[in-house]
Amino acid sequence: MEPTPEQSPHHAYPDHWEADVVLRDGGTARIRPITTDDAERLVSFYEQVSDESKYYRFFAPYPRLSARDVHRFTHHDYVDRVGLAVTIGGEFIATVRFDRIDEQGRPASAPADEAEVAFLVQDAHQGRGVASALLEHIAAVAMERGIRRFAAEVLPANNKMIKVFRDAGFTQQRSFEDGSVHLTLELEPTAESLAVQRGREQRAEARSVQRLLAPGAVAVIGVGREPGGVGRTVLRNLLGSGFTGRTYAVNTSFAAGPGTVDGVPAHRTVGEIGEQVDLAVVAVPAERVPEAVADCGEHGVQGLVVLSAGYAERGTEGRERQRELVRQARSYGMRIIGPNAFGIINTSEAVRLNASLAPESPQAGRIGLFTQSGAIGIALLSGLHRRGAGLSAFISAGNRADVSGNDFLQYWFEDQDTDVALLYLESLGNPRKFTRLARRTAAVKPVVVVKGARHSGTNPPGHTVPVSRIPDATVSALMRQAGVIRVDTVTEMVDVGLLLAGQPLPDGPRVAILGNSESLGLLTYDACLAEGLRPRPPRDLTTGASPQDFRYALAEALADRTCDAVIVTAIPWVGEDGKAETGDGEVLAAALREAAATGPPKPVAVVHVEMGGLAQALAAAAGTATPPAPRPAADAAVVEPSSRQPAPGPSADGPDATGHPARSAGRIPAYPAAERAVRALAEAVKYAQWRRQAATPGKVPEFLDDTIDEHGTAGLIETLLGPSPDPRGRPLTHDEARELLSRYGVSVRPALPAADPAAAVAAAAHLGYPVALKTTAPHLRHRADLGGVRLDLTDEDALRRAYDELTELLGTPAELRPVVQAMAPRGVDTVVRASIDAAAGAVLSFGLAGAPSELLGDTAHRLVPATDRDAAELIRSIRAAPVLFGWRGSAPADTAALEELLLRVSRLVDDHPEVVSVTLEPVVVATQGLTVLGASVRLAPPPARSDLGPRRLPSY
Repeated sequence: MEPTPEQSPHHAYPDHWEADVVLRDGGTARIRPITTDDAERLVSFYEQVSDESKYYRFFAPYPRLSARDVHRFTHHDYVDRVGLAVTIGGEFIATVRFDRIDEQGRPASAPADEAEVAFLVQDAHQGRGVASALLEHIAAVAMERGIRRFAAEVLPANNKMIKVFRDAGFTQQRSFEDGSVHLTLELEPTAESLAVQRGREQRAEARSVQRLLAPGAVAVIGVGREPGGVGRTVLRNLLGSGFTGRTYAVNTSFAAGPGTVDGVPAHRTVGEIGEQVDLAVVAVPAERVPEAVADCGEHGVQGLVVLSAGYAERGTEGRERQRELVRQARSYGMRIIGPNAFGIINTSEAVRLNASLAPESPQAGRIGLFTQSGAIGIALLSGLHRRGAGLSAFISAGNRADVSGNDFLQYWFEDQDTDVALLYLESLGNPRKFTRLARRTAAVKPVVVVKGARHSGTNPPGHTVPVSRIPDATVSALMRQAGVIRVDTVTEMVDVGLLLAGQPLPDGPRVAILGNSESLGLLTYDACLAEGLRPRPPRDLTTGASPQDFRYALAEALADRTCDAVIVTAIPWVGEDGKAETGDGEVLAAALREAAATGPPKPVAVVHVEMGGLAQALAAAAGTATPPAPRPAADAAVVEPSSRQPAPGPSADGPDATGHPARSAGRIPAYPAAERAVRALAEAVKYAQWRRQAATPGKVPEFLDDTIDEHGTAGLIETLLGPSPDPRGRPLTHDEARELLSRYGVSVRPALPAADPAAAVAAAAHLGYPVALKTTAPHLRHRADLGGVRLDLTDEDALRRAYDELTELLGTPAELRPVVQAMAPRGVDTVVRASIDAAAGAVLSFGLAGAPSELLGDTAHRLVPATDRDAAELIRSIRAAPVLFGWRGSAPADTAALEELLLRVSRLVDDHPEVVSVTLEPVVVATQGLTVLGASVRLAPPPARSDLGPRRLPSY
C-alpha cells in the first residue's frame, strides 16, 4: 500500500512492516500500517465493536468516532506515532497504536524512548490471539524506531488485555493508579518472550495444518459433468476413502438448481452450497483459480488444496500468478497446499480423507509423509501400499507456495497419531526455522529427510525460495546437529522410517547376528563394520535350522546384555531332495514374533533372500494388525508381537518431558539385502545417541564472559564499518583483524611486513629468532608445498638466504608480499572458520589444514551459537581426528584449548552479526596451548534474519 501525499516524505510508508500471520485458531490475517486511506475502514470497524470494548479502550462511553478522532487515528508519521491494523478480506478486525511520550507522559520525539500503547479488537475476533500477534509486531516496530518500553493504562475489569501483556514474556512492572492498572513493558526480547512467541507460533501453525487435514466438509471445485478429469478423480477418491464429512461437487457449468454428481450434491459455486465448507480442492485451469479463491474466501472456507498447474514452474509470469494466489488466499484468512499439488490424505478413522489423485488410500499407520514432488509422492504411496505399510498422513505440496514442511513439523510435533516424520524436500524456504523445528521434533520422535536437488545450486522449477549457497555437506552436518536423520534416497528413507516406527531405539551399537546362512551372516557382519557398528561374530544356525531354532536363538540374543540390537538372516531351507523349501515362511514369522514378544525391548530386523513365504507372512501380519500400533513397511512387511513392551531409557521411547506417549515396539521390518537393514539400524543407533545427548544439552562456559569485551567490540566494528558501510562489506587488514579478535580472547601472532631483506632482518630482530618467512600473495598463501613458506630461520644469514631464494623462485617482493613471523611451538595445523549464510545462518567449521580439508573435504560444521558439546563434537567428528589424539604414538594435542578457541569464535559471530566471515589458518595446536598464525576477517552490514522478530508467514 502506497503513502498518500499528506504523509511526510521523510517517513515513507514502511512496507516491510506488512506481514501475514497465523492466528491461534489456524486462520490467517494481515498486519499492516494504517494510512490516511483507511478512514472508512476505521469507522466501519469501530461500528462493529461492542460498547463494552469501546469503554475498555477509552475509559468512558464512546459510541462513535469524531472526524477529529478518525484523522488522528489514520495520520501517522511512522516514527513517533504509529498505528497498525489487522485485516481479513481487506477489512479491519483490530488496531494498535503507540505515541512516543516523555518522562511526564507528554507527547515527545526522539530521543525519548517510551511510548503509550493501546489496542482495540473486534469482539467477534477476540480469543483468536489477535492482540498477542499485534503486540509482537508493534513491539518490533517500536524497537526499530528507538523506543525501549511501552506504557499502558488498562481498566482492572479488562482481564483479557491484562493477560495479553502479562503472558507476553517481556520484563514488566505493574501498579494500580487512579482506578486503572498501569503497566510498563521493557521491549528488549528475553528468553521468556522468545519462548512464548515460538510456543504460540507452534500452536497456531499446527492448528492451521489440522484444519486442512480434518475438515468437516470438502468441496471439489472443477468436477466435470462426465467421468474423467482431475476434479472427478479427486471426488471419486474422496468418496472411495469413506470420508466422514460432507462432500460437494462444484462447477460453474452445472445447471441451475439442485443436482448430484456421483451421488453428492452439485452446485455452481461454493456460495450456493449454503452450508459451512472447511476445505476446497481446486482443480480448474490457472486462469480460473482467482475466481474460485474469491468464491471460497467470501463464504468462509478455511483452506485450499490447489491441484492446478501453470504457476511458478512455468517461469516469470507463472511466478507472479503464484504470488498473487497466495496474497489473495491469505487476505481471506485461508492457507494453501500447492499449487501444482498432488493432494493430501488423512487415514484417521475419524476423518478418512483422501483429497488427492491417489486412487487408494494407504492403510492407517504411524508414519507421517511430506513430499514436495508429486512424482516422488506417487512412487512412495505405491510402494508403501504394495508392501502393506501404513501412514497417518500424506501431503504432496507441489510448489508449496504457502504450507511447507515446517508447518507439518509443527503439527507432527504434538500429533499423537504420528511416531515418525518422513520428508522429501527439494528446497528449504527457511533453513534456520527448519533446523529449529526439526531439533525440537527430533527430541520426541524421529525426523527422516531426503534432500533432492543437492548439487544443482538452484531451486527446482516452481520453488520460489531463497537459494542457499552453503555446500551440501554442510547442510547435512547441520541437519545431523539438529537430530535429523538425513539419507540419500527415498528407498533408504522408507527403510529407516519403518525400523524406527516399529522397533524401540537401541541402547548402543552392539549387534548380534544370527541366521541359517554363514555367508549372509558374514555379509551382514561386514556391513555393520562399514557403518560403524560393533557386531558380534555371526551365529550360524546352519541351513538345517528349524523355525524353533530361530526362536530360541533370537530369545537368547535379546536376553544377552552385551548386545543392543539383533539382525536375523534367513534363506530358504533345503530339503532332503535338494530343493529349496519356502513354504515355512509363515511358521518362521510366528517364531520370530513369539521370541520378540517375550524378550527385552531391543530392535530386531530381518534380512531375507528369496524367502517369499516369509515376506508374504510378514505383509499379511501387517495388513491385519490392529490400530493404533505402528505400521512400518519394508520389502517384506512386518509382524506384530502381542505383548512386547518398551523398557525405560532412550530405547524405550517412554513418556518424555513433553508428555508425548511411548512409541510401542512391535513389528519386525524385513529387508531383501543386508546392507539396507544395517544402514537403517546404524541410523537408529546414531539417532538414539543424539536423543540421549539432547536430554542434557550443552552450554556456553561462563569463563568466556570474563575475557570478552562485547561492548568494546561493537564500538570497534561500528568504527571499522564507518557511517555509510558498503553493503558488500570490507576485509580487515592484518592489524585490524588482530585487534578485533583480541577483544574476544583470540590472540593472533603478529606478522611484520618485509618489503626487502633489510626489513626482514629488522622484523626478525624485533620478534626474536627463530622466525618464519612467508608470502601473503593470495595464490601462495598457506602453500608451503609451493615454496612460499620458509621455517626455522635461526639467524640473519639464514633469513637473507631464504629471502633471496623466495624472490628468485616465485617473484618480486611486491608480488609476494612477504612477512616475518616468530616460530610457534610444533603441533597439528588446523583451520577454524565461521561464516554467515543469509538463509542458513552462522556456521562454525573445523578441519585439519591443507589436504584433509581442501582436497578430501574432511571438515565438520555446527550452527552458531555452539555449546561446549558442539565444540567437542566438532573436533572429534572429522575423519582425521585421530591425528589430534595421539595417532601412531604421537603426543596428543591440546584439544581443550582448541575447543575454547572454537567457542570464542562462535561467540564473536553470534554477538556481532556484522562479522560475516572469520578464517583462522593455520591454528597450530601443540601439546600445551595453541597458536593462531593467520587470520582474516570480513565485516558487512548484517543480513536480515528470518528467524528473529515477530511471527510472520514467508512471502517469496
